[in-house]
Amino acid sequence: MKSTDSDTNPMLSQGLDGAQPRVWPVGALCRAIADALETRFNPVAVAGEITGFSRAASGHCYFSLKDASGQLRCAMFRRAASLLDFAPRDGDKVEVRGRLGVYEPRGELQLIVESLTRAGEGSLFEQFLLLKARLEAQGLFESARKRPLPAMPRGIGVVTSLGAAALHDVVTALQRRVPHIPVVLAAASVQGAGAPRELVRALQALYALVQDPMAATPIDVILLVRGGGAMEDLWGFNDEQLAHTIAASPVPVISGVGHETDFTIADFVADLRAPTPTAAAELVSASAESYQRGLDEAQARLRLSLTRYLQREAQHVDHLTARIGRPTLAMGRQRAQLDALQQGMAHALRMNLQRQQTLCERADLRLKAIDPALVLRRGYAWLTEEDGRPVTRSAQVRVGQSLVATLADGAVDLQAQNVRPN
Repeated sequence: MKSTDSDTNPMLSQGLDGAQPRVWPVGALCRAIADALETRFNPVAVAGEITGFSRAASGHCYFSLKDASGQLRCAMFRRAASLLDFAPRDGDKVEVRGRLGVYEPRGELQLIVESLTRAGEGSLFEQFLLLKARLEAQGLFESARKRPLPAMPRGIGVVTSLGAAALHDVVTALQRRVPHIPVVLAAASVQGAGAPRELVRALQALYALVQDPMAATPIDVILLVRGGGAMEDLWGFNDEQLAHTIAASPVPVISGVGHETDFTIADFVADLRAPTPTAAAELVSASAESYQRGLDEAQARLRLSLTRYLQREAQHVDHLTARIGRPTLAMGRQRAQLDALQQGMAHALRMNLQRQQTLCERADLRLKAIDPALVLRRGYAWLTEEDGRPVTRSAQVRVGQSLVATLADGAVDLQAQNVRPN
């Protein structure tokens, strides 16, 4: 007869000393484990990456910390969450301090978080504050040195990375709003140890174009942009040499670095800070419709001003007529002069309005002439990758790659069967 495990292993049915093991109520065991954790570990500090972050209507925050070998559930109650100076997001690397415990209703291990900071942010933030104070004492942040943006820039300089999403956002916004304004890109790394040096070099290259009277594209404003990220990702924009280079710009500089909650030294030195790269582009790209509205408003003001002037002159003539009585000859001369003046002013008004209308029509024709849709109607196609990036060279295409050809009345999905460089 085969024996069972309990027959061969008495530890499964009794304790080490031969006594039966204690039978625990579930809740009591959870509390005992929580007490053991309290004694053994707390308070505890943990570093990891946030995942599954959520904020309840009560203000409490729930998330997990993970690394390559484990994951820990966390709860941060409203009081502690209200002290945060940034908005935590999935993927953020953080350091938390708190107390380990057991969530008894589920029997789950959890960490009650009492403070949360970005990983390594303490020392970086101290460096940031020291540099900010030093540059502020030098007057680099003074509002008096900030310059207004040009209403109608002749050219726009952009400093960012060629691979940055910020470049796509800026170019898309500018093409949509002011396709007639040329854009000059000075590429630079926007992250890493070499980023400050490359950013300085890119800005100085644009400054040389600004100061070159023979430059093909005059640049009236510069956008310094990058997408969001952790403090260490944006650290290249907290550089003293870069700050002085921005301050020395011969034209206004707009800083569009990170998200709305991110701040860098470049933001404080620049002539204007934009909350996002797209917003930076929109600040220097008033649409054609806004120019048309401005012309219409100026025309209306001119018409009203001339009408009121004519009314005042007519009233003045009536007053003089009443004073001098009824001399027919003098009255005729005055009325003839008034009629001539009125006709001349009306003619001048019509000519001015016609001239303004002609200017508007010419501007409209110039805008339509560079409309990409007109090019498509002539049989051309706009070729892009599936994610919308334009394809301008055969070297960008690999055999079997899916492409999209945009025509005048729709789009066609394509697949490259062969690549034939010139």
